[in-house]
Amino acid sequence: MAGTKEIKTHIESVQETQKITNAMYLIAATKLRKARAELDNTRPYFEALRGEIKSIFRTVKDVDSRYFYPADPPTSEGGTYGCLVITADKGLAGSYNQNAIREAERLLEQHPHTKLYVVGEYGRRFFDHRNIPIEHSFLYTAQNPTMARAREISALLLEQFDRGDLQKIFVVYTDMESGVSFQARSTRLLPFHRNYFAAPRTGELVEWVEMVPSPTAVLENMIQSYVSGFIYSALIDSFCCEQNARMMAMDSANQNAEQLLDGLSLQFNRVRQSAITQEITEVSAGAKAQRQKRGKEM
Repeated sequence: MAGTKEIKTHIESVQETQKITNAMYLIAATKLRKARAELDNTRPYFEALRGEIKSIFRTVKDVDSRYFYPADPPTSEGGTYGCLVITADKGLAGSYNQNAIREAERLLEQHPHTKLYVVGEYGRRFFDHRNIPIEHSFLYTAQNPTMARAREISALLLEQFDRGDLQKIFVVYTDMESGVSFQARSTRLLPFHRNYFAAPRTGELVEWVEMVPSPTAVLENMIQSYVSGFIYSALIDSFCCEQNARMMAMDSANQNAEQLLDGLSLQFNRVRQSAITQEITEVSAGAKAQRQKRGKEM
């Protein structure tokens, strides 16, 4: 049975670990609030951009673009796909990283000819460890999701899509459904379906807009900005989910530490009480032996 010294050392170790988990919880909460504020500040712009793309389809019925499926899409689709996988740079975030990687593996099983573009050190190490080739890895983006980094990613993906190296582009990210739940998703980024930018409802007034030099040129220019905004939103959503998952993991660790400290404190008190009882028993036995000895001598 462990002595009081060993139990006290164990208690001190748990308390030091609890200080770290508390600090990580507070840091994650601060990062989560900041990321949500940044997303809220940029989301209106991209919502307005999507509205303008809708207005193009409402105004010009026969507009054509390589970023959209034709009106009669081909029945058989093949070629090489591109998949942007967004993970974290480190663990200690519950099942956040595993869910995103599991979604990417599902896509790889369905279409083996898929090039991986990985955000996050955790995902890069996972695929490297299993000898799964990575087309490009974006360093330091998971912990610092900015619009500039989103444009860098979208420029690379759009360049390969425009050259015809990629027939489809998917984004695997984690979407925060609510304040306590999140889910890994695989979303096709390109090409878009035309019905994604829905037609106006019956009786809705459509305003004529003149587009220079052409509707197609305007649309393709807007789509590039829209793709950057979508990737930025996915980066921020994933970052928020990572911090939320880390907060939940650290909170669970704090609760486990409290339970462990309660058990160790109870064990420490029992061992100390047992030691005190043993000392009292030994002193009483010694005193009784001394009295018996003096009685025999008298």
